[in-house]
Amino acid sequence: MIAITTLELIVCPPCYTNYSTRFKSMSLKGPIICIDDDDDDQHLLRHAIEQAGVTNPIRFFANGEDALSYFETTTEQPFLILCDINMPFLNGLELRQRINDSEYLRQKAIPFVFLTTASNAEYVRQAYQESVQGFYEKATNYAQLQQQVRLIIEYWQSCLHPNNVV
Repeated sequence: MIAITTLELIVCPPCYTNYSTRFKSMSLKGPIICIDDDDDDQHLLRHAIEQAGVTNPIRFFANGEDALSYFETTTEQPFLILCDINMPFLNGLELRQRINDSEYLRQKAIPFVFLTTASNAEYVRQAYQESVQGFYEKATNYAQLQQQVRLIIEYWQSCLHPNNVV
């Protein structure tokens, strides 16, 4: 876990206050995109996000294919992507690869975080090879899931975003 946290900090632009005159925050009001094919997990994620006091819209997709279509056509600037790995049609790793393969989608620079029960060493390696900004093993109880979601969102709310240089 320490190595993953260290890598996340390297990927994210520095969050120092003296940079505030050169950068603006990312789209903090943009929707949080949750990609998970499990209805129960979608319900728990929605509740955890709302319990964290986050007022961003939440968009759910049951597979990577539907999410990719949304990313390619939306005029919204999403705040954050929380993605499962094992899903039908286009899994989370394939979705991340397709985003990276598209100049248009890559330039949106939406933070992409895996939140999944599929957390073996090979998936972690593949995820970071695709430049994800985080990889979390989904908590096994609701209180821990709430804490994970709150920490992920707070982290990205405090980060500077490369598309908002002033």
